[in-house]
Amino acid sequence: MSSFYQGVLKEIYERLYAHFGPQNWWPAETPFEVCVGAILTQNTNWRNVERAIENLKARGLLSPEALNELTEGELAAFIRPAGYFRVKARRLKAFVRWLVENYGGRLEKLYEKETEELRRELLSLPGIGPETADSILLYALERPVFVVDAYTRRILLRHGLVTEEADYHEIQELFMENLPPEVPLFNEYHALLVACGKHLCRPKKPLCPDCPLRDLDEFSA
Repeated sequence: MSSFYQGVLKEIYERLYAHFGPQNWWPAETPFEVCVGAILTQNTNWRNVERAIENLKARGLLSPEALNELTEGELAAFIRPAGYFRVKARRLKAFVRWLVENYGGRLEKLYEKETEELRRELLSLPGIGPETADSILLYALERPVFVVDAYTRRILLRHGLVTEEADYHEIQELFMENLPPEVPLFNEYHALLVACGKHLCRPKKPLCPDCPLRDLDEFSA
């Protein structure tokens, strides 16, 4: 652990929380819906995911058993609003097939597995990378695993807390080694970074004067 990183990460969290308030993320009615959303949200915005999930709900299809019965083509038609729908249908089918064949379609059986073993299994599935796997672990299965995304990288990079060469694991380790391993904290922290990256720390035209982290460099100097 580093007292510097502990201090600066705590400061970032407190400033973002004071500015944005609680984010109530992940928006879903069930853990399985979180898993579906984590796969569908790849390369699209959340509103498109919501529309795709609404399509599945309206037809009573938002369950492992129901999705497992659909063909890829049928599923692709229902999730079309999420974009890349054929690719995502294939990935979602692979996830559901794994869940049905190995765990009887019961997500609660995953709670019995060790986090690292479960993460390896998720990463072995087609189209599930570290961010998607960790989103499932944190938000659906309540494991203290910090989720890293493009917003997180951008914010840390702009404030000199990581380098361009830092990979997913290095950035994740920064948080997990310097914050208490608490699910509610990791949940809220990641959601706050998303809010900051989406609304203020934009890729091309960041709104720095409005950002609660605008003078963070002075704090960390």
